[in-house]
Amino acid sequence: MMMNLRVVHLHKIALMKLSEEVSVKWVADFINAKLIGNEDQSVNGINEIHKVTPGDISFVDNEKYFNTCLTSAATTIIINKETSCPEGKTLLVHHDPFSAYVKLVKHFRPFEPANNMISDTATIGVGTHLQPGVFVGNHVRIGKNCLIHPNVVIYDHTEIGDNVIIHAGTILGADAFYYKRRKEQQVQYDKMESCGRVIIHDDAEIGAGCTIDKGVSGDTIIGQGTKIDNHVHVGHGVVIGKNCLFAAQVGIGGKAIIEDEVILWGQVGVSKDLTIGKGAIIYAQSGVGQTIEGGKIYFGSPVEDARTKMRELNWVKRIPEMWDKLKDITKP
Repeated sequence: MMMNLRVVHLHKIALMKLSEEVSVKWVADFINAKLIGNEDQSVNGINEIHKVTPGDISFVDNEKYFNTCLTSAATTIIINKETSCPEGKTLLVHHDPFSAYVKLVKHFRPFEPANNMISDTATIGVGTHLQPGVFVGNHVRIGKNCLIHPNVVIYDHTEIGDNVIIHAGTILGADAFYYKRRKEQQVQYDKMESCGRVIIHDDAEIGAGCTIDKGVSGDTIIGQGTKIDNHVHVGHGVVIGKNCLFAAQVGIGGKAIIEDEVILWGQVGVSKDLTIGKGAIIYAQSGVGQTIEGGKIYFGSPVEDARTKMRELNWVKRIPEMWDKLKDITKP
């Protein structure tokens, strides 16, 4: 299907911003919270604590993170305990900040049912071709000269640049795998509603059967020129740089940062909340459990310098031989 509409361009990384500011008094009434601090504040965004900017509202429900949240850029904070309010900020005291936050997300980013396979609100650039069975959700933007193969699903608010290829069966923009455990309830896992997006920059290629989740409140980003093989999973809020290369069955945990020109070979697992430095190469079936610097080759689980790991494995293989020699030496 050819769409000859206006060409679109990608936004820079963005967070969940409201179409219009609301007062903290309105928010306090809406979530039934006690207001402490600046009563004249306005809220212009809803974001997780590690994504906040001035004007945002966030939440904290664990005293371990109170200080981190209170000293963050967030202007308004939903909190479950009365405490000293930092100057210029607003606290909204609520018995369950997680649920209050989710209520706000559902209000400002409600679910929009799809009425067509290609939403009337989608914008698709000149020269882009959609194969049969492609679903394009609400407020999606696709650039020019893209090729989207059969049965690709593109959730609401996804943005795709120019000259992008997406192979059959890939899903862009599913919800973050993010839950709060409630041991006291029969249904123990409360869902954190996602209001972020997936952003794919120019000249990227995504293989068949991949799943790329949207951010909880920010963006999951695939950088310009990055190439992803089949059956790769990219978790919520992951930021991938330019010209990376990922082989089949790579899995990347939420909010990981992968810098430019990184190569991940088949079945590499990357944990959440870490950084892989520019130009790093990770050999197949390795596990990355913490931040690693760029410009090196890694192997193993957890990963180590590849040459060091190979020497270790070589010595491990020699253990039976060494044991036999030791027994011969120690014979009476």
